[in-house]
Order: sequence, then C-alpha cells, then structure tokens
Amino acid sequence: MTAWVVRRPGPMATGPLEKVRLPVPEPAAGEVLVKVEVCAVCRTDLHLAEGDLTPRRPGTVPGHEVVGRVVARGPGADLLPDGARVGVAWLRAACGRCRYCLRGAENLCPYSQYTGWDADGGYAEYLVAPQDFVYRLPEERPADELAPLLCAGIIGYRALVRADLPPGGRLGVYGFGASAHLTTQVALAQGATVHVMTRAGSARRLALELGAASASPAYDAPPEPLDAAILFAPVGDLVPVALAALDRGGTLSVAGIHLSDIPPLVYQDHLFQERTLRSVTANTRADGRALLAFAHRHPLRVTTVPYGLDEADRALSDLAADRVTGAAVLHLGD
Repeated sequence: MTAWVVRRPGPMATGPLEKVRLPVPEPAAGEVLVKVEVCAVCRTDLHLAEGDLTPRRPGTVPGHEVVGRVVARGPGADLLPDGARVGVAWLRAACGRCRYCLRGAENLCPYSQYTGWDADGGYAEYLVAPQDFVYRLPEERPADELAPLLCAGIIGYRALVRADLPPGGRLGVYGFGASAHLTTQVALAQGATVHVMTRAGSARRLALELGAASASPAYDAPPEPLDAAILFAPVGDLVPVALAALDRGGTLSVAGIHLSDIPPLVYQDHLFQERTLRSVTANTRADGRALLAFAHRHPLRVTTVPYGLDEADRALSDLAADRVTGAAVLHLGD
C-alpha cells in the first residue's frame, strides 16, 4: 500500500515526510483492518512531522481522523461486521485498569496509546485499530465531513466543556482552524455569543459567516469581557492575552497538545478575581460519542480543503503556512 511516514522530523521546508510502499497490515486479536476513505489533517500531525511532538517510533505513519470501512478482523474482533463504516480517532488504547481509567478519565491513562503516534495512522490506504476504540459512523454523511469531527470536533468539544461556559455566556475563541470552526458552531447551537480572535483574514471571514458576533486579529481585545475562552492556536504568547480578556470567574482552556512557552503572568492582571487556566489532554471515548451525537442532532457545517493522498506533504505545508481555511482532508478513494 501507499503510505507517508515521518522520516526526518523538522520544518516542512526540509521534507520530513516520505512517501513509501508498505505491506498492508494484518489485524491482531481484537483489531480490525480498515480501508481508508478519507483522513483529515490535524495540527498534531504537523507537530509530529516538525518535531514539536517527539516521535515515539521511527517511520510512523501519521493521521488520526480516519473514515473508512472494516475489511478484515483479527481473532475475537466480533463487534463490527465486514463493510461497517467506522471512524478511527486519536485515542487508540487505554489500559482500563488504572485509577484514571476507573474514574472515567482514560485520556489521562499512563499507558494510553495514540493513532499516528504509537501506531501507524491514516496517511495510508489501510490501518489497523482496536475494535473497542473505533466509532460506528452513519452512512448518509459524506466522509470528508465526518473525518474532521474525529479529532478537531472531539477535542474542541472537550475544550468547550473544560472552559465551563455558562448558559448564554460569552466565549472567546483564539485561533480559527479546523477545531475552532467546529467548536464555535457547537457553542452557538448552545446559545453562546462567540468572539473570534485569529490572525488570518480568511478565517475571520469564515467565523462571521458561521455566526460569530465579532472576528478580529489575534492579539486584539474582544468587544466585551468573556465568560470563557479557548486557545486553539499553539501560541503561548496568547495565554496572558486571553486571560486578561476574561471577566471575573472566567476560565481559559488550552486545547492543543503542543504550546510554545507561556510568558510570565501577572497575578493581578491574569489570574486574580478567580480566573482559571486549564489544559486539555486528549479525549475519552465518551467525549467522542457525545460530539458525534451532538453533530447528528445539530449538523455542523464542516469547511474542508481536499487533497489527494499523494499531496499529504503539501497539505501539511499549507496548514503550517495558514493557507487552509477549515480542515484539510486527504481523499483516498470511495
């Protein structure tokens, strides 16, 4: 099969991805073999390719927003029939026995594993995944609209929950890529007022089209104090900016797996009056199920930019240069 691997992590201009031919993987016990239809391109893939996220194994195939079909099953994998339409997401496995898993926080499991990091992902024609960690997907929705939900949607949903936005509250969104444009729609559907701060003019225009009350450059102050904010841009300099924009008792959640260094905070300006700063770490399967159910009840407008599998390196380069409005998606066939 054709696949892309992270061969030499570094800036996209140095060519960290290499297109290769690999054997089609065989599913182990409890695993399914999935023929990939579409794999969305996540900023985490970019962090892995550029070395911001340390590779856990050499020559890993990135990609963890996969829509495809089950074409083979390993021993004991009897939950999904051949031909089932499924989604493969970032969280690949958790132990199920540690104190974090037992309290419902499998995203914090010390033994958790991740698609496209610990195991080969969806920048390939096939991948294997544990049956317990894939999502059954509806037939009627296009694959390129479903794929971004599997990470951008899920992690944004968790970030919104972590932000403790009150009913009818004022939400600030910093950065407006794949995850933010979905999360904004979830918040709007819940009755929030959303203010977007992001550097790209095309992203600001999309934010207004989707219903944001305002859209301004990333470092500008919103037009009113915020009850909650989510930082999607991996820019630590924006943490004090977002904290300063919060009203009393507001919460800032940081959605990314990677963030550049945060400058010193001034307690009186950034944290006093019970402002809260929270990180977001991966997701649970419950988050995934909740987001997919929400998207079924409130169909989200998924803005995508299509690429072929042969263009995976260009898709990541465009993402790095802010040339993607919405979500980039790799199309691998029907």
